[in-house]
Amino acid sequence: MQTHAKATAVRSIEGWIIIVTNVHEEADEEAIQEKFGEYGEIKNLHLNLDRRSGYVKGYALIEYATLEEARAAINDAHDTKLLEQTVAVDFAFVRPPPGKGARGGRPGGGRRGGRSRSRSPEAKERDA
Repeated sequence: MQTHAKATAVRSIEGWIIIVTNVHEEADEEAIQEKFGEYGEIKNLHLNLDRRSGYVKGYALIEYATLEEARAAINDAHDTKLLEQTVAVDFAFVRPPPGKGARGGRPGGGRRGGRSRSRSPEAKERDA
């Protein structure tokens, strides 16, 4: 299953987790449950709050038991309104698209070429 960015969705241990971003700061679990409960049974819902203000930090994590439920929520709720604010919805855990490694796109992931980090430029100038 592919995400909007063409990455491959990955299942968590117990289900499929989606991330909802641009969540209104005054949203609560009831509003999220009402909007996303129509796509299937929500196994887990995490709404992170700012400790100082008590408002939502702007995202929610929602876990569904099946891929079909998660996919339906992503397809139907992406770019829709929640408390007058447009939210983005996608899979929370993904494997990068083919050809894009996790280390900044460098094949092999290691450092190749370039100057050695063992000596500072000032030390090289003094030794020259």
